[in-house]
Amino acid sequence: MRMLARRLLLPGLTALALAATGCSSTPHTGAAEPAAPAPLTPSADGTSQQLDVAAAPQGSPTPAAVSRGDGKGKTEKSSLKVASYDSKSGRAVISTASEGPTRAPSAGKSPEAAKPVAAGDVIASAPAPGAPNGLLAKVTEVVGKTDRGTEVKTAATTLNSVLGDDKADGKVPVDPAAVVVEPLMKGVTFSWAKGDGLKFGPEGAKLPLGNLRLDVNASVDTAPDAPASAGASVSGFVQLAPQVEFQYDGTKGGGAGPRGAYLGMSGDWSSQWKLQGRAAASTGAPKRIPFAKLHSSPVIQVGPVPVVVNLDLTTYIQVEADGRVTLDVQQDVKGDFKVGGSYAFGKGWTPVSTSNVQSTPVQATLTATGRVKGALGAEASVGLYGAVGVTADFAPYLRGEADAKATASSDGKTSVSGAWAVYGGFDLSGNLHLQLSLFGTPVFERKIPLGALNREWALASGNTGR
Repeated sequence: MRMLARRLLLPGLTALALAATGCSSTPHTGAAEPAAPAPLTPSADGTSQQLDVAAAPQGSPTPAAVSRGDGKGKTEKSSLKVASYDSKSGRAVISTASEGPTRAPSAGKSPEAAKPVAAGDVIASAPAPGAPNGLLAKVTEVVGKTDRGTEVKTAATTLNSVLGDDKADGKVPVDPAAVVVEPLMKGVTFSWAKGDGLKFGPEGAKLPLGNLRLDVNASVDTAPDAPASAGASVSGFVQLAPQVEFQYDGTKGGGAGPRGAYLGMSGDWSSQWKLQGRAAASTGAPKRIPFAKLHSSPVIQVGPVPVVVNLDLTTYIQVEADGRVTLDVQQDVKGDFKVGGSYAFGKGWTPVSTSNVQSTPVQATLTATGRVKGALGAEASVGLYGAVGVTADFAPYLRGEADAKATASSDGKTSVSGAWAVYGGFDLSGNLHLQLSLFGTPVFERKIPLGALNREWALASGNTGR
């Protein structure tokens, strides 16, 4: 099968939306005791400022930000840019406006912004050659001039070295054209509708602006002894309008780091999927079938600083069955979600995971004796400048058990013969990673788990004579 790669928005957030979800006639909230993002507090000395948070301008290069090592002045947009970067050696070539085509200094830029790079400077750059996830680094040594600019040695640094004691708080929608999508099986299609009226894919004309949609229609393995008529398949879609949430409060809380920080994703979403046939997974472990990989590195402009957010998602179908059940189940869910990590001085990092979900009546038909569990989920990660900060595995599912034939609906309509039961639910697990210390907060001694979370509720069940 030939792999296709296309640019598209983040259905990554789709399954991510499915994150802490439930599927019943009443709303379900996700993960345990979610923490609110750290509040932003005015500084006592009044020297800090509130920075705007917005999507980086499109159609032109995003200016790098520089914080000078001499300690004078604030971080500001500069004429510097990363011409190349070698991640193995940490060496970079930094060019300036004077080393490119001759032109007058940009309006609004100070002479400081046009100074050549020097040891002690901190540079924050959007994606550049050799740095596809952007670059946040401190110059440790100036090696010398080259025909492309100034070669320097760099070391890793943190966001507080460029954001200082300023504050920022904002939400930035993800551009639906900014995601690289790689289908992993036949029968996967993508659609999105952008705010400027551009549409893509067979469903693009039907989507609200800013939304994306991932459709799947594929076969899955059947039990070894299943007749040809028992072929199994999954079909459906996930639809999402995701956004990045970013907060930073550089007010000193008594230590060297910031008082608060938050990184996460949120958005409205909907999904519908159907699993039919006699699926095989009779050897114990659930069978996971990835069907698409997605990646995006949206650049959000936090004041003068380009902050590169890395979003990765692998969407999958998971089937767990004893091979004896022929089923026909359908799930239709709508809701919203928020996942991420929140830092507050004195409390450390806390996972954030919430969701408010409602579902329409679920149809389920099981034939013969056996059990089955089907999920449409995602493995997702969110980070900064290529460093993973939050990972999560979200799997909303339907589960059925029967010893004969049963047809059930969560709206109360049933037709049964024998014992049967149908359940809805979701599984959620994941971790906050020490790379979130990129904000300048203390390093974790260990990963902080989101906490293995499961919610399940009965949709319909019964027991009648044969």
